[in-house]
Amino acid sequence: MTDHNIKSTIHNRNKLFMSTYDNGDAAGMAELYTENAEFLPPNAETVKGKPAIKELFQSIMDSGVKSIKLITGEVEQHRDTAIEVSKAEFYGEGGQKLDDAKYIVIWKRENGEWKLHRDIFNSSTPAQ
Repeated sequence: MTDHNIKSTIHNRNKLFMSTYDNGDAAGMAELYTENAEFLPPNAETVKGKPAIKELFQSIMDSGVKSIKLITGEVEQHRDTAIEVSKAEFYGEGGQKLDDAKYIVIWKRENGEWKLHRDIFNSSTPAQ
């Protein structure tokens, strides 16, 4: 089964990602990922599995990132897999922009629902 509007589907999943993050729900964030998901954050080891992904999001929230804005870019589907190449913005207290980033997510359809399976991002801000 091909989702003829995969970009719209992923855009809607990204809206759920943003609202879940903005609500400070680290456990909810982990539930957006597949059972054997891997998150590849910058300057750190690969984070594997939902419990570790929950911890990672909690640490990002605790570090002062209050909001994440995802700008859905290119999305391409291959059966039960989709590849997204997009941009993100990170905001702190009072809506102060902390960083611009780019990311790639490999999405998998798991139990009929699109979930993040591999997630890698890095800053677009030049190194200091």
